[in-house]
Amino acid sequence: MAKTPLEGVTILDVSTMIAAPYGTVLLGDFGADVIKVEIPGRGDTSRSVGPFSEDGEPLRWPGLSRNKRSLTLDLHQEEGVEILKKLARKSDILVENFRPGTLEKWGVGYDVLKEENPNLIMIRVSGYGQTGPYKEKAGFGTPATAFSGYTYLQGFTDRHPVSPPFSLTDYICGIYVAFAAVTALYNRDTSEEGSGQMVDIALYETVFRMMEFLVAEYDQLQKVRERAPGLHGHSSPSGTFKTKDGHWVVLVTSTDTTFNRLANAMGREDMLEDPRYYTNAKRLENNDDTNQIVEDWIKTKDRKELLDHLDEYGVPVSPVMSIEDIFNDEQYRARENIVEVKHPRLGQIKVPGIVPKFEKTPGSIRTVAPDLGENNSEILSGIGFSEDEIVQLKSKNVI
Repeated sequence: MAKTPLEGVTILDVSTMIAAPYGTVLLGDFGADVIKVEIPGRGDTSRSVGPFSEDGEPLRWPGLSRNKRSLTLDLHQEEGVEILKKLARKSDILVENFRPGTLEKWGVGYDVLKEENPNLIMIRVSGYGQTGPYKEKAGFGTPATAFSGYTYLQGFTDRHPVSPPFSLTDYICGIYVAFAAVTALYNRDTSEEGSGQMVDIALYETVFRMMEFLVAEYDQLQKVRERAPGLHGHSSPSGTFKTKDGHWVVLVTSTDTTFNRLANAMGREDMLEDPRYYTNAKRLENNDDTNQIVEDWIKTKDRKELLDHLDEYGVPVSPVMSIEDIFNDEQYRARENIVEVKHPRLGQIKVPGIVPKFEKTPGSIRTVAPDLGENNSEILSGIGFSEDEIVQLKSKNVI
């Protein structure tokens, strides 16, 4: 196999649920050795989050924890703390997402661990960050989404704000975790004065960073953008439209060039000279009329006819895909976006493929998600524990 980009990098994943663990699974996909530290007897809380198989097997776990090794460790016990310190000495990165002050309470804050290993990078994820008046508030992804300003924009004007139907902010945060990890590693290993450092990520900030348009709009225009479906206020026409045969499609023309293509595709070249429609700014002023013209045209076409026709003109459009559509789609198949792996109890299970795709050093799924404590012996023996000592640790519920 080709060498993976992060081969030789060791990560201590002392985190739970989704945000930070998603970041570490991305790093694991590209070769990092991820040691997943879990509570003895219980494991990561994401093991108990649905969906589940008919036999109660957690179905999210295989996609969220592949390419990781599981070590059970009780950090409430002194021996557990000492083991974590030993692991930190041989690790490059530690990722955690407890409420600020928790690791310090257990005696393994960054000030302690950097004494063990000055080159250690610690990435800390929390709802509101390590500083500020809200730092001790409980933080989960859906409330963080509301705090970020995103939920205020989501939904229809005449109804209540709508939260995303999955843990969107957690997954976005996980990408920032992976980004922070490789950035801090690069700095440490290439800078003359490089060393370990602490990285502080607040859940809500990862979504808020994506909404520079809100900041600019309020700062310069004192405008409070209200919720509306689609790219309201950005470009026109845009939205979700229904075809003649009852399917939904999403269409957007974010530039005047793409609108010109749409006008030609609809046989409405007159719109290109009409002062109500000939620029995006003018179309936004007349957005309802513009969208109605597009809606009326789309509902005269069956979905396949519509998609083929708009593709020919280079108009950005997509069917609204269900997961069944995705499983059967040739593009997903060609890109290996869904792959099949072996599972110890389910036999075979499909999981998301590797993203992004590296030409020379591609990522890979080398191991399935581990059972709880599956790698205790190999990890502990690797830092000097004998077989008898490991048995003793087990008897005392340290592991």
